[in-house]
Amino acid sequence: MATKEIRMLTLGMPTSDGAGVKLTRIIGSPELNFLDPFLMLDRFETENPEDYIAGFPPHPHRGFETVTYMLEGTMRHEDNLGNNGLLKPGGIQWMTAGRGIIHSEMPEQIDGAMRGFQLWINLPSHAKMQDPHYQDYDPEQLPVEIRDNGTEVRVISGKTDMGTQGPIVNDWVKPTYFDVSLPAEEMFEQTLSADDNSFLFVISGKVAVGEQGRIAKPSSLAVLTAGDKLVVKSVDDVARFLLISGQPLNEPIARGGPFVMNTQEEIRQAFSDFRQGNF
Repeated sequence: MATKEIRMLTLGMPTSDGAGVKLTRIIGSPELNFLDPFLMLDRFETENPEDYIAGFPPHPHRGFETVTYMLEGTMRHEDNLGNNGLLKPGGIQWMTAGRGIIHSEMPEQIDGAMRGFQLWINLPSHAKMQDPHYQDYDPEQLPVEIRDNGTEVRVISGKTDMGTQGPIVNDWVKPTYFDVSLPAEEMFEQTLSADDNSFLFVISGKVAVGEQGRIAKPSSLAVLTAGDKLVVKSVDDVARFLLISGQPLNEPIARGGPFVMNTQEEIRQAFSDFRQGNF
């Protein structure tokens, strides 16, 4: 088996989105524009309500999936199809925008910390115009695997080597999405598809990756090399990281703000459909 190593490290770039929500754009930045099939990864982390209170008022999407994972704080989701839900700490919302949806994501709090991630995952051309749908799970609905060395793995999608299966279904890119907490100086190993594009985001602590033992520090994203085995060791103290991996689609990408299609003509059609109220 070939072990994955760190190919690139990035801290992303500070930016804002929605109605001025402050965040760090980690994938989708000039340094790391795209990691097929992952279009964007944003991290929001603040204790200042002024950084998040305006939220993300109604806005459209077409052609991809948005995945929101909360660590702290609560966010209310509503859309033009009548769906309404509350994202809680440790919960996940996996929204397949498909042919088009207009939704809002607004804080359900006026103070306190707000921490979490939003990941955009591309859809293949034949699935971009499907009906929108959701896979939402509260924290208690996500399985947590506890290993003999004290490692805890919250399994959102994919299957661990010990057999714990996440509830999310995506047959296009077959994603792995784990939230891993490692005790000090302990090891985590996981088999991944050799064809996957994979990355780690270090939430806290430091980790050494692969046989080379290259270090990834807190708040850094480590893009991994090809390989079918991942080995991660916590360095000095406890560590927590996201492991995200998926099969590339290898298709042309055309972007237009909140729309991701395969051609510019399809982007123009998306804007036209939105203006005409066809979402």
